[in-house]
Amino acid sequence: MLKEVVERGLAAGYTLLDKGLIPDFVLRPTIRALCQQRVREVEQGSMEANHAAKMQWIEQVRARATIADQTEKANEQHYEVSTEFIMTCLGPYAKYSSCLYPTGKETLEEAEVLMLESYCEKAQLKDGLDILDLGCGWGSLSIYLAEKYPKSRITGLSNSATQKTYIESTAKSRGLTNIKVVTADVNTFEFDNSTKFDRILSIEMFEHMKNYKMLMSKIASWLRPKSDASSGEDSLFFVHIFCHKTMPYHFEESDGWMAQNFFSGGTMPSHDLLLYFQDDLSIVRSWWLNGRHYSRTLEDWLKRQDRNATLGLAELENDAERQGLGREHGRKTFYRFRVFYIACAEFFGLNGGEEWGVGHYLFKRKD
Repeated sequence: MLKEVVERGLAAGYTLLDKGLIPDFVLRPTIRALCQQRVREVEQGSMEANHAAKMQWIEQVRARATIADQTEKANEQHYEVSTEFIMTCLGPYAKYSSCLYPTGKETLEEAEVLMLESYCEKAQLKDGLDILDLGCGWGSLSIYLAEKYPKSRITGLSNSATQKTYIESTAKSRGLTNIKVVTADVNTFEFDNSTKFDRILSIEMFEHMKNYKMLMSKIASWLRPKSDASSGEDSLFFVHIFCHKTMPYHFEESDGWMAQNFFSGGTMPSHDLLLYFQDDLSIVRSWWLNGRHYSRTLEDWLKRQDRNATLGLAELENDAERQGLGREHGRKTFYRFRVFYIACAEFFGLNGGEEWGVGHYLFKRKD
């Protein structure tokens, strides 16, 4: 009986969320309380118990049959949403991942570039390289690299056809001819044996993955062997993930609104997680970025969504109508993204940004 009452209450609450009827001053403290509950759930009570749970989790993902689950859900929830709407929220490079605010006073435009520049430095990029942008999103990194390194050859790999269309259109408008975009599912896709890369960069794609052993093995096979590099240098893999400071976990449908609407089949890595998957790649260096960088990014996206609300809402309504879903579906999507940005901003800002943050890692291929 109690379970039924709770479920009815949650359903009513979700309906109010979808209609934008819960004010932010009620929503934010509720989300903070839920985040604190998640912290309590992650904690097993002791270092010994935490480590045992982590090892069991790692063994389970190693045994999974596929690299990623529910890849079409990720497209539906994020990447096939109207590009025109998404662009009303993001900065000029359309970076759909954490930006960098070293002083806290940066604009979103500045923070986008600062994070992109940090990738170039950490991945040891230079002109003339073959570079793969794995999980390229709307092309923020691909476009930036193509402009910065005109003699390099940039390949973007994404599971979304609409993202490919947007990147190619943007590249054409900027006169960039050194970008190629491939639409494929990383579970099954393989480059031909002659296609190798000097650098592979992946920005917030690993959170949609499961079997990291299989994924890292595939990435290693796409890197150019040191013996084949004209410079004799190591080929390198750089990855940016959001993560919990100590414990990995899955987003389960039973977790509620966020898992059901935005992270179906998703993963929250721990900061050290990838260090347990060095079968084919060796770690060179890692970095930790406080969660306040991501919190500030999300607050800036929210401000832009609100500032461009008339345009964004109309685009989603019209897009839903074109798909035969009805204008109400478009309004629902608009308000869900608003809640998503607020929820994630509170999530990454919790405890001064010291609970969840961003991890950067540089690996080299084992020859």
